[in-house]
Amino acid sequence: MKESHTQGLASHGNPESCLGVRKDAGEALTGAHAGRVLSRENRSNQGADAVVLSGRPHVHARQGELVDDPARSKTSDMRGNSMRENREIHGPPAADGPAGRAGKVDDRNPAMHGPGKSDSSVLPAKSPNKAEGAAAEVMEGRGLTEENTCQQNTPRTQSRTLSVPDALDRVRTAAKRNKDERFSALLHHVTVERLRNAFLAVNRDATPGVDGVTWEHYEANLESHLQDLHSRVHRGAYRAKPSRRAYIPKPDGRQRPLGVMALEDKILQRAVAEVLSAIYEVDFLGFSYGFRPGRRAHVALDILATAIRFKKISWILDADVRSYFDQVNHDWMLRFIEHRIADKRMLALIRKWLKAGVLEGGIWAASEEGTPQGSSISPLLANAYLHYVFDLWAQQWRQRHATGDVIIVRWADDFVVGFQHADEAEHFTEALRERFQRFSLELHPDKTRLIRFGRYANRDCRGLGRRKAETFNFLGMTHACSQNRNGKFQVRRTTMRKRLTSKLHEVKAELRKRMHQPVAEQGKWLRSVVSGYFAYHAVPGNWKALGAFRTQCTRLWYRALRRRSHKSRLTWERMTDIANAWLPRPRILHPWPEERCGVSANYAAYGLRDESVQS
Repeated sequence: MKESHTQGLASHGNPESCLGVRKDAGEALTGAHAGRVLSRENRSNQGADAVVLSGRPHVHARQGELVDDPARSKTSDMRGNSMRENREIHGPPAADGPAGRAGKVDDRNPAMHGPGKSDSSVLPAKSPNKAEGAAAEVMEGRGLTEENTCQQNTPRTQSRTLSVPDALDRVRTAAKRNKDERFSALLHHVTVERLRNAFLAVNRDATPGVDGVTWEHYEANLESHLQDLHSRVHRGAYRAKPSRRAYIPKPDGRQRPLGVMALEDKILQRAVAEVLSAIYEVDFLGFSYGFRPGRRAHVALDILATAIRFKKISWILDADVRSYFDQVNHDWMLRFIEHRIADKRMLALIRKWLKAGVLEGGIWAASEEGTPQGSSISPLLANAYLHYVFDLWAQQWRQRHATGDVIIVRWADDFVVGFQHADEAEHFTEALRERFQRFSLELHPDKTRLIRFGRYANRDCRGLGRRKAETFNFLGMTHACSQNRNGKFQVRRTTMRKRLTSKLHEVKAELRKRMHQPVAEQGKWLRSVVSGYFAYHAVPGNWKALGAFRTQCTRLWYRALRRRSHKSRLTWERMTDIANAWLPRPRILHPWPEERCGVSANYAAYGLRDESVQS
């Protein structure tokens, strides 16, 4: 059987799961990187690099180029070989018998004038000199290609996606094989088909950008729009539009600025992010979870709880970067991207998006720093920036300076670092402040704390006159030191009070708007809200918070229904029946952290196999 040149590549978009193991990423790179640039002139690489080298899909080998195929001759150039050595069999041999045998007839070549065309192969006349393989493999020959030489022999069916690797899989394989490789030809992966898939992934109900183009308007003439966008991108005529400023409320009452992108910018950014993710998903470390495919928030929460429970952790650094998306330095961002990307056209696209500016109140303002929250490319760029600024540096510090256990879990600009020794925690915090200051970042003074937390935290706090240890918030959950039924230490996770209060305010405001709708319509909407809330917050140990949320939603609904008329006869007993009919009851939907992470009850078999919990 022939072996493909892409054998062994990663078959999924997330090369490392919560149970996987990664190798150390090495030192942080802050300056110019001395990586080897893949270009069109470097034609010695094969396989996965062929996509990057030529800038075209790797369908057939070029003339004179070696191909790793046991069915082909080892001669590198076929231009000097005589084509008379290969004989074309234009038709299958006819069956023996009176009716089907094309034997003795007047024509010297009776099979040449058979009806119809044949799809048979071109067979070699004799074995090549000094054949090393088996005779059957050597005599296999090649498939017949008629007229269209660039046509692929692989059938365009659903099975093709299972048997033939995608072009991005070959890019991913090349990035994984050599971590110093720089890719000089990536824009050709932004095809019309990829743009179409990106358009279908865009929320059709999203608010339009500065151009006012909606999803339905763009879909009306979709193919011509995509062809025009594809042409402008590859001709260099594409111009990024400024983002429209919008604000959403934060849990603490402040306003979070967002950038509403134009529809075409969203489409192109999604397609480019998909191409770049094939490279950066190989580079990102295991303790990075934010906005990455297949790395959900509950995986990060469970990894953190499991690591704190089974590792020797006594101190927790709960850190948050202050206004991170608004403080990203554009010059450093482009330098970091150039560590892996050498395609000037791809770099030009990223530079256009960073410098597109913001339109607020009809006034355009230039963007000197930061990435607009709400754009499709922003999460990838933000993760790449912190990958070089924090992840690689923290991994290096942990290997060089830490003598005890150190755990790291990062979700975008919010991360938690656990330490065994207090002096190492203090040294790490001071070094981190200096590191961030160098790259125009700053730790939030109110949200960054170093607290006593761990197996013996409650005992030590009682010795200092405090009733219990401090808590910290991460990904909407409040983490506290607790014990299970057997008296062993565990991390108890409950819903943050601010998140619960904020959600109830949203439910109250929406119920006032829907007050005069039929009870059935209100019940369907409120059931979806409660079900969605349970889907995230229904973790073990949080049952009381789930029941409190459902009870408060029932009370708010009860008040809204009674306001429909001053003569309302709705009683609380009747309201309880209505709530039981429409609202789901609280129940735990997620497993225990150690079950999800594959940790057994025996300490010698604790399988903490994620990089975030490796010392």
